[in-house]
Amino acid sequence: MSSVIAGFFLLVGAAFMLLAALGVLRMPDLFMRMQATSKATTLGVGCLMLGVAIHFGDLGTVLRACAIVALFFVTAPIAAHVIARAAYFLGAVMWNQTIIDELRGRYDERSHRLKSDPGGSS
Repeated sequence: MSSVIAGFFLLVGAAFMLLAALGVLRMPDLFMRMQATSKATTLGVGCLMLGVAIHFGDLGTVLRACAIVALFFVTAPIAAHVIARAAYFLGAVMWNQTIIDELRGRYDERSHRLKSDPGGSS
């Protein structure tokens, strides 16, 4: 029974990884590609490692799988955010049908820090 559950999680993880790859190919700009890949790969790695932990079942493998998932859940979204922020500051072209650009005019060009809201709410 555990091999069926492990196989299920491995297939779900592989499907999320496939969706991440399709997101890289199909999304129109850098920011959408990064959003699609960071979310889908994070879920994919989580499901893959859960499947590995269930399949092997020994404490050492389970702890390693948990450490991989924890490290990936912490680093992947932060890295995607930092790369997207740097791309925005360097002038990466947004998709021509992007409706809202919440950062336009709200950050200091020299320090790359957000300016405080003139209305007083941050």
